[in-house]
Amino acid sequence: MIVISVIAPFNKSIKTGIRNLRVAVAAKQIPRWRLFAGVLGGSFVALQTQVVPIIGVALYSVASIAGQTAMSLIVDRIGLTGGGKKLISKRRVMAALITVFAVFISALDRISLASFSVFAVALAALAGALVGVQRALNGQINEYSKASFTTSLLNFFMGTSVLALMLFALLIFNGDEIVPLPSGPWWIYTGGTIGVIYIAFTSTIVQHLGVLTFTLFSVGGTLIGSLLIDLIAPTNGNTVSWYLVSGILMTYLGVVIGGQSKLFKR
Repeated sequence: MIVISVIAPFNKSIKTGIRNLRVAVAAKQIPRWRLFAGVLGGSFVALQTQVVPIIGVALYSVASIAGQTAMSLIVDRIGLTGGGKKLISKRRVMAALITVFAVFISALDRISLASFSVFAVALAALAGALVGVQRALNGQINEYSKASFTTSLLNFFMGTSVLALMLFALLIFNGDEIVPLPSGPWWIYTGGTIGVIYIAFTSTIVQHLGVLTFTLFSVGGTLIGSLLIDLIAPTNGNTVSWYLVSGILMTYLGVVIGGQSKLFKR
């Protein structure tokens, strides 16, 4: 939020995008509530930080991706991205199932059933579903802003606001206290700035590919990123897992089966 807020006043396209959105809202071309897509992103972060310590990263990833793919099918069918409606075909459902199974396989060696919680898994799936809706709404926002980084700025403003409200609510009603952040090198706190580019690119891509196809590619990219980290900078002596490699191959099988972009047969 800080990074993109510093850039915005000096970026002509971002300021033009803000004006475009104001005109679209005034003309009732886009409902005001759709501008709150970033609230879903903030809620995703809040749910993630609560659920991961309970069920672990691996199981959370599987449940979250399941929620994303299921919701992606729905929002594409509704046409919420602004890029037109897409049928829930057998091909697309099969691709979604293969992708979720691929994530499960990639994380199989790290899933602990001892920490399994139906409620926590359900919350993880809900978090993933929120992301699916957020991506669709960002596609619509981007359609009117015509500036992807304006969409990103709006998302971070909304997301930061809702997280701040949640924090104050916990401080006031739950008696929580603000504690120092974990110590470590300064650069570990710059990861969020990558989200500025991610949201900007996402809002443009989903308009053309749809949320499901983007999600399939995104999952594949995430797994490849995990593989590269295991190869280049493994933590705690971890080595490359063949479960992860198998999951990557299966993910892109899902992409080929369910691809809905111009590169694939519809």
